[in-house]
Amino acid sequence: MRLLSLSEGVFLVKLARQTIETYLTKGAANPPENVPDSLREKRGVFVTLRTYPDNGLRGCIGFPTPIHELVDATMKAAISAATEDPRFPPLSREELGKITVEVSVLTPPEEIKYSDPRELPKLIKIGVDGLIIEAGVFSGLLLPQVPVEYNWSPEEYLMNLCMKAGLPATYWLTGKARIYHFTAQIFEEESPNGKIIEKKLQPKQE
Repeated sequence: MRLLSLSEGVFLVKLARQTIETYLTKGAANPPENVPDSLREKRGVFVTLRTYPDNGLRGCIGFPTPIHELVDATMKAAISAATEDPRFPPLSREELGKITVEVSVLTPPEEIKYSDPRELPKLIKIGVDGLIIEAGVFSGLLLPQVPVEYNWSPEEYLMNLCMKAGLPATYWLTGKARIYHFTAQIFEEESPNGKIIEKKLQPKQE
């Protein structure tokens, strides 16, 4: 999967912010006219909103699999993160100057094959892997930046993944779940509407 350039990442973060601003002002947002062909590829993407300067989560929604063109997926995810995350009230126009926007562009999820679930922690790379768990009607996803932010071990990562899906924390040890990993390129604003950088994750040091 091709890596995006910084300029492409900047385009997506600015697109996400502009989409939210236009949607909150006019109730709709149209795709931009001058979209690079490279951003029309179908990719999974998540948009994360954070409060500034305390960096608290304010919304995070996206598409784990490549079902939409990247530009369209980014716009849809941006609107949903701002208005449809069930954990938070809809974002207000007044809050736009108090949040930062982060866009994570994903590789397609691949199932982790294992024979003994106790092997799973050794198959997960903190700071590299995002994870998805599926078990019957239950599913959950955590982006690769999450375990880095909370300084989780691979075991803690798996436990929190299970809880995100509404499962018992130790469900991953039953061997009944399907677990997928993916990687992400992360682009973020350093301050509200400020400089946009590519975020490099620092794995936990043992």
